[in-house]
Amino acid sequence: MSSPASPPVIVHLPVLRRGVRIFLFFSCAVLLTGVVSLMFADLLWRTGWSTSRTVLLVLFILLFLLVAIGCVHGLFGFLLRVFGDRARITRFADYAQQSIAGTSTAIIIPIYNEDVPRVYEGIRATYESLRATGQLERFDFFILSDSTDPDKWIEEESRWHALIRDLGALGRIYYRRRCNNEAKKSGNVRDFLNTWGRRYRYFICFDADSLMRGETIVRLVQMMEANPQVGLIQTVPALVNAESLFGRIQQFANRLYAPVFITGLNYWTLSIGNYWGHNAIIRTEPFMQFCDLPQLPGRKPFGGQILSHDFVEAALMLKENWRVWLACDLEGSYEEGPQGLIENAQRDRRWCQGNLQHAMLLFAKGLRGVSRIHLLLGIFGYLSSPLWLLFMLTYCWIRWSHEWSELSDITVGAFTPWLSGISATAHGFLIFLLCMGALFLPKVLAIVELALDARRRKAFGGVVKVTYSAIAETLFSALHAPLQMLWHTQFVVTILLGLGVNWGVQNRGADGTGWLHALRRHWWHMLVGIIWGGLVLWLDPGVFWWFSPVLAGLVLAVPLSVLTNRSELGRRAGDLGLFVTPEETHPPEEIALLRERLWKLGAEGALTPRPPDSGLADAVLDPYVNAIHVSLLREQRLHPAYAAAMNRIAAQPGDAQALAERLLAQGPAALSASEKLRLLSDPTVMSWLHRQAWMRPGHTLALWWQKAIRRYAR
Repeated sequence: MSSPASPPVIVHLPVLRRGVRIFLFFSCAVLLTGVVSLMFADLLWRTGWSTSRTVLLVLFILLFLLVAIGCVHGLFGFLLRVFGDRARITRFADYAQQSIAGTSTAIIIPIYNEDVPRVYEGIRATYESLRATGQLERFDFFILSDSTDPDKWIEEESRWHALIRDLGALGRIYYRRRCNNEAKKSGNVRDFLNTWGRRYRYFICFDADSLMRGETIVRLVQMMEANPQVGLIQTVPALVNAESLFGRIQQFANRLYAPVFITGLNYWTLSIGNYWGHNAIIRTEPFMQFCDLPQLPGRKPFGGQILSHDFVEAALMLKENWRVWLACDLEGSYEEGPQGLIENAQRDRRWCQGNLQHAMLLFAKGLRGVSRIHLLLGIFGYLSSPLWLLFMLTYCWIRWSHEWSELSDITVGAFTPWLSGISATAHGFLIFLLCMGALFLPKVLAIVELALDARRRKAFGGVVKVTYSAIAETLFSALHAPLQMLWHTQFVVTILLGLGVNWGVQNRGADGTGWLHALRRHWWHMLVGIIWGGLVLWLDPGVFWWFSPVLAGLVLAVPLSVLTNRSELGRRAGDLGLFVTPEETHPPEEIALLRERLWKLGAEGALTPRPPDSGLADAVLDPYVNAIHVSLLREQRLHPAYAAAMNRIAAQPGDAQALAERLLAQGPAALSASEKLRLLSDPTVMSWLHRQAWMRPGHTLALWWQKAIRRYAR
């Protein structure tokens, strides 16, 4: 393994060529922004300049620059996908001949109170796919739990044992749960690396819903072996397994538009790319040496632990001259997305604080300029929503001020020669067309690119169905965007006011959104839409129709949220050939296996939610579950760091034996979640509880235990 103590060997990918690409890309975005912004400034000049119009112009420039960057991504991506681009890490060599003998790679799956069957069946599908490549002996799997739910903890252990038994994977799939989930996911990964990392040349980080083809995993290792100067390769996960209408729409948009956008992104990032936190392969030694995240100065929400670790870790790798590539055309990497508007907003809330926190790092010493661009774009991904809201409110203020001034509309000629011959109305409409063109051009180009590719065209169900689906997706996005604008604005404001975020569990299933739940979440969206619409209609009925798409999304928030989270509507759309993706028409083996296994578990009732404290009951009553749990605890105690953490738990105030007696005498309801976790963390107490639950006379146990024993005895 190459030592990262000195900068790695740099192969010849000319810096000048990379610099030219960056200059050309952002010059196009800035030029487009400059032209349209000049036209907008001219329009404001024609109708009378003022301070509020200056604010409006500044907001327009910022917002349109983001649109222009997206447009140029789409344009460059389209051209490169049609005409080809050799500057891709997947095209540097014939990797099929690259040996991976002597390599060792860990596939790590950090989890936190997740849907255990889905996580483990994803591991099963990836494991079986990897076994089919004949390279399984080069890989180990690590389930890294940070779960704080006692029932989830026991279920994770039980299903881990069943998984390694079914696959014959003892010594290949490992399970570890931390006693203290300090630093969240990044701390979980760091704990793994400090404990086992030096045994592995590479590691691949999964999310709880990640899935990868075995051939893709092997190819990633081959690319790392052939390019010793590369520290990280990020794949592009395709969204799969969506059930709800919302999920299917997002999945379709991801599969249709992402290839064009991502190819455009790769055009200018090349070997100075980014990390998205999962579905990526990382060279272990430099990551351990250089990517230990610092504590940010100051108080939360901006100070303290870095929440969104991925961008920062990529920046630290680049800082030390390790290359970070985006494998933009490597297939076989998958993930799942939120199934409803509310779940999507919950995920965005978790990401928002982490991205805004990156503002503290924008001027950090030693970072590459491109890393600052990545951080800045991530920040503006959320700041754009309050900026858009401010833009519309400023425009409304200008209209309101004009109405109350009782001044007549007087326009002057344009100061730009090519606009001098048209009216102010035509001038404004031309700007509108340019904005819409920049916004929708990438989508049109994605459809054109698909039409030119016979294989992809067939996989999506044909150009006609794709066009209908894209139109429907665009209409839905127009309704969804105002909701996202208000949500993101709320997130940004609460964070700036110093209110932190609880990194809770992501709901990944299509459970459906009830009407009352939707009303509780969306009532203020509807109220804002009704009041805002009424004021605009009163001030200027003509402007009202320009605002109607935004207002419609707000007023219709509740039915939109409820109906799009229905799995039956998602199925009907699929039956009509709408929002179809290649993974549905031609499912890869690993996805087919995952779906088959989840269907089988559902038919057996294994996916039905269990009663509260059922995991605790299993750990106490079931001899096999108890033995697995106790043996894992005792094995963990053999490691000094884990032993110290477990001793700290044992040293907490209160007698563990007294807690155990109370558990038996009064039932689980008499203990808090932390008290249950304390008992579950003590192997001696758990062995004692198992013996006592079966040996004591039934009348001495709580009624809850008596019922649990009768159920188990059946």
